[in-house]
Amino acid sequence: MKAYELLYIVDPTITDDARNALEQRIEATIAQDGGKVEDVDHWGSRKLAYEIDHLTDGDYTLVNFQADPDSIAELDRVLRITDAVKRSMITRRAE
Repeated sequence: MKAYELLYIVDPTITDDARNALEQRIEATIAQDGGKVEDVDHWGSRKLAYEIDHLTDGDYTLVNFQADPDSIAELDRVLRITDAVKRSMITRRAE
């Protein structure tokens, strides 16, 4: 298992239920191959550097987790097909 962090931006106008469902889907995707979520840090709404889909603000969330490197591709696929996620980035943390 390797340590990773995921930073994703969602539309700030989505409902709390939709945001919670998205967070549960991400955690389930990480856990399906034996990964473990360590910490979820909600940064809240922040101004974007440039417009994304006519949005000037985005709701940022940082997730620290451990997972098998082979499962990262599936997590990236789930993030790309989810309409609420405007941008995402997965990076490996120093252990």
